[in-house]
Amino acid sequence: MEADAVSALGSGLGPAFAAACRCILDTAGRVVVTGMGKSGHIAGKIAATLASTGTPAFFVHPGEASHGDMGMITASDCVIALSNSGSTHEILTLLPLIKRLGIPLISMTGSDTSELAQAADVHLLASVETEACPLNLAPTSSTTAALVMGDALAIAILEARGFTAEEFAFSHPGGALGKRLLLRVADVMVSGSDIPTITPTAVLADAIFEMTHKGLGMTTVASDDRQLLGIFTDGDLRRAVENGTDLRATPLTEAMTAEPRAIHQELLAAEAMALMERHQISALVVVDDQNRILGIVTLLALLKAGLS
Repeated sequence: MEADAVSALGSGLGPAFAAACRCILDTAGRVVVTGMGKSGHIAGKIAATLASTGTPAFFVHPGEASHGDMGMITASDCVIALSNSGSTHEILTLLPLIKRLGIPLISMTGSDTSELAQAADVHLLASVETEACPLNLAPTSSTTAALVMGDALAIAILEARGFTAEEFAFSHPGGALGKRLLLRVADVMVSGSDIPTITPTAVLADAIFEMTHKGLGMTTVASDDRQLLGIFTDGDLRRAVENGTDLRATPLTEAMTAEPRAIHQELLAAEAMALMERHQISALVVVDDQNRILGIVTLLALLKAGLS
């Protein structure tokens, strides 16, 4: 029944939906969403979705609005009011106050002849034939339809604003998506004196000492002006030992990996992880445009930062 209600909802969209979108886009302040009971829960979710997709919005309980919270609504805002019947007393009580503020009112009801629908500047019809409740009483299909209508508004407005994934991440900095879209290589790389570095004139034993001291399982090989010449990793060390190489006499240049993969510090940390996974390596050297060493980013550091 709920699936049928959602399917039917699409065929009813028309000029009113576009008008509601324009109304929200033209709002200089915030979008205030209100509803009572189950509609109130849906209203809260719609406000949250709008806020996270580039439209400042918040939920106001209509009962509390009558007892002081109307002060949260300003003359630069607009109101979206949800009521399946369109006759919810707590919302109708607010209509004169909304009209006095002179702000747009968008209603979302199941009846376009209801008092709330008639009072609104824009009315969105979210009617259903029957509730999924066997008694046809508990708000089920009607709340689902209202939720879908709210999501449709939010996504249409998101597209109209040209809202980007990076902007979305700024609203979700604590989540996995936020980390993937905001965290840069510079935020997680090892830098300064913590970078394992050795000169090309060193022998393998010197490289082992530097790797052990810095604890990254590798060392960079650099010129005097910090130009990246190569890297020596624990994998290179294992191969040298298996081949019976004299660690105290063999020049590092004979065992190092020349022209290793590197990355720039302004790139996303997620790009660094993808590069490591693609080439099955556990560390990348961070360089500037002149190929000078700026740092090291490791797979372990990315995992600790919450990337996966």
